[in-house]
Amino acid sequence: MSIRRSALIPRRPRQARVSRRSGLAGALLLVALFALAACGSTSGGASTAGQPAAPTPTAPAGTATAGASGVRYVALGASDAIGVGASDPNRTAYVPIIISRLPKGSVALNLGINGETLHRALADELPQAIAAKPTLITVWLVGNDFKSCVPLQQYGADLDTLLTQLQRQTTAQVFVANAPDFSALPAVQAQAASGSFCGAPGSQASIRGLAQQWNQVINASVAAHHDTLVDLFNSDLASHPGYVASDGFHPSDQGYLALANLFWSAITAQGAAQVA
Repeated sequence: MSIRRSALIPRRPRQARVSRRSGLAGALLLVALFALAACGSTSGGASTAGQPAAPTPTAPAGTATAGASGVRYVALGASDAIGVGASDPNRTAYVPIIISRLPKGSVALNLGINGETLHRALADELPQAIAAKPTLITVWLVGNDFKSCVPLQQYGADLDTLLTQLQRQTTAQVFVANAPDFSALPAVQAQAASGSFCGAPGSQASIRGLAQQWNQVINASVAAHHDTLVDLFNSDLASHPGYVASDGFHPSDQGYLALANLFWSAITAQGAAQVA
């Protein structure tokens, strides 16, 4: 299937963030709404070459309606959600791969914003996610917070706010990915080359320990809200050399496929992509 690029406007990597002055209006320009055609299936959707079938965008955000038996999928995230590091963000990033595997009649809304932190997502992404009345939500919002040294207490409070609002205002099954082993990423190692990282020693062991501290908070919050954890720390997403893009931080095509598979395994285990 072909993609009408006028209907899909991914943010380019050089744009570090949405301007605070532009606010939600700027974020709306980056929303992608897909309606899944006959390529969708509950058992997968990857082509024989290992790449997912491309989703077909249709109406502008907020105007499409899922079929009675379809899944309404919303992705909350940052640059990874829009495919920075992928060779073809419309096809080989993890959100399009997940979309390609959803059953026929489903719709999806990708709210990812390049440079987004969890705190900003509370204003930029959360209201739209709730308004979409989703049945399935994926959340991966930790990389920019960790790399920018956001205080863990603040991050934990914001995560609790996000998951509480999704729990109270939607009926969706929510899947939250935690922090991978950031100490294995070249970009994080370069940031720590001066000898420190976020006020701690810049050794690989110290950074790994920080990631584990973050995951104690993330994992506990996910459990408290009865959501499903997608455990990236105990995967090889960050350590496998073929899974990291040339920028040393984002996933490569192979990494995005591995990430999509981790999400998809959790989604199918919970029956979140089943149709009536």
